[in-house]
Amino acid sequence: MADEEKVRLGGMALGNGVLVHGPTAWACAIRLPSGELKVASARKRLRSSEVDNPLLRGPAKLAEVFALLPDLRRRLPEAQLPFQRPSILAAMAGAGAAVRVVRSAPRIRPAAQELVSGLLALGPALLALRGGELAAYHGAEHISIGSYEHGEPTGKEHERCGGHLVGPLIATQAIGNVLAAKAPAHLRGPARLAASVGAIAAAVELFGWMVKNPRHPLARALSKPGHELQHRISTAEPTGEQLEVAEAALAACLELEREA
Repeated sequence: MADEEKVRLGGMALGNGVLVHGPTAWACAIRLPSGELKVASARKRLRSSEVDNPLLRGPAKLAEVFALLPDLRRRLPEAQLPFQRPSILAAMAGAGAAVRVVRSAPRIRPAAQELVSGLLALGPALLALRGGELAAYHGAEHISIGSYEHGEPTGKEHERCGGHLVGPLIATQAIGNVLAAKAPAHLRGPARLAASVGAIAAAVELFGWMVKNPRHPLARALSKPGHELQHRISTAEPTGEQLEVAEAALAACLELEREA
């Protein structure tokens, strides 16, 4: 595998398995309550790898993952998505209400409002990692993909973990929403929507720069929140059975990518 050209992979931990996706295909493996290992894979319908415009590349990456979820649910109805638990949905609704309260508080400066709003939005994600096996499957996802990419065994933390987007996204979202708040009242809604899309685009491009320049002081500062989140909360050491699930997803995804 050391001489093989590596496929750029991403992944997502589930409550009972791992999703791995490449430029053209995805695969998911889950462990059923009976102990059975179940795997499904398919070609992607939306491919962000074909998008060259830097303004569209970030939103396309996000849309790509959401676009494959319905297909995943059809092929693996037993898959437990991270945010499908009722408690998480309630937390998302509560976070949304709290964000509206913060943004309407006249005594809080706009920049502080957006920073607090960004931190509140993390609440449901942190709650999703409490209990269950999600954090361990997250660690299994990192070990399987990292070991493939580096050609040797790696640990439960990965340099391209989506958690490292937390710093860039909070910063770009805060800047965008502060600017959107300056728009006339009747244009504020569309301005916030445009700011959100622009923040995702800017955060993804900034994240790509951070991966290429990990020793730069700005890259280190922006990656710090994601690193702490990954190190302390979002990943755990997987069991051998959980790692087997991640390896099965990886192998199925690579099989389709090699055929392409």
